[in-house]
Amino acid sequence: MLLETPIGPPPPAPDLPPGIPPPTPPFPDLPPEGDPPPGEPPVWEPGREPPVADPPLHRAGDPLGRTHARRLRELHRSAGWPCGDIVEVELLAAGLLTRERTASGHETLRLSDAGIAHLAQAHSGNRARLGAHEALVEQVARQMTRNGRLAWRGLRLRARLAVADEGKEEGATAARWCMACPDVFSIRNTSVEAYCHPIVHEIKVSRADLLGDLRKADKRAAYLDLGGECWYVLGQDATGRAIAAPEEVSEGCGVLMQEGARLVVARAAVHRPVERLPFAVWMALAKAQPLDGFDDDAQDSLIACH
Repeated sequence: MLLETPIGPPPPAPDLPPGIPPPTPPFPDLPPEGDPPPGEPPVWEPGREPPVADPPLHRAGDPLGRTHARRLRELHRSAGWPCGDIVEVELLAAGLLTRERTASGHETLRLSDAGIAHLAQAHSGNRARLGAHEALVEQVARQMTRNGRLAWRGLRLRARLAVADEGKEEGATAARWCMACPDVFSIRNTSVEAYCHPIVHEIKVSRADLLGDLRKADKRAAYLDLGGECWYVLGQDATGRAIAAPEEVSEGCGVLMQEGARLVVARAAVHRPVERLPFAVWMALAKAQPLDGFDDDAQDSLIACH
């Protein structure tokens, strides 16, 4: 039996009167011309994380740090090839760099007059900080010589560090070694090795430098391995105040505070007896020149003049 298939368009829906087309949906409003207002939040697709904004560029009036001064110094010494990073963008925005085009078509960077002035100012600040540090180092070393000790500056000494617990095997006696550079290293002026009493002085004139140094446990352990005592000498900031309190320095280390032209003991160091110095330390001391101390004969002649 065959079923007849109707030919032609399907009949209209029963709920709509015949001959009336269905209504069309309204068109969406067109977006406004131009960029959206700055206060409007960005739009992203659902299910994705919101976009991360780029770091802000250097704003006029914001201070430039040491990274910018270092980059200016590198560009001044080099041919000026750009790196294309955010540091150069901030320097260009601040007007400290200018872009130049060579005859071959390559782009280079040159310091502007403002960049030269900024680099000179940064160099003066570094020299002032270095001068304050060196002056305090000299003061501490001279104080050690007044106490009848032999003092050295700028030594590089081999120190022994204990092996970390996680890296220590059962029954193993291996140790780690490092090169320590104390600001002042001094021993007694004696011919008996057990009476040498080595002392390490670390001088700090910047609070940031001190806090960064206190976080280095291995450096402090190296100083304690070299000397029977380890002292931190704290300088003063631009306002004449100490850069830190004695309580901020690690336990076991002594603290000397600079007060004008004097050095005041704020906390005594824990003394650890040292029976003998390592051979490598003796070799380093023999190769280096100790600081000139007071000449007893010269002092006697001064007393005779009175």
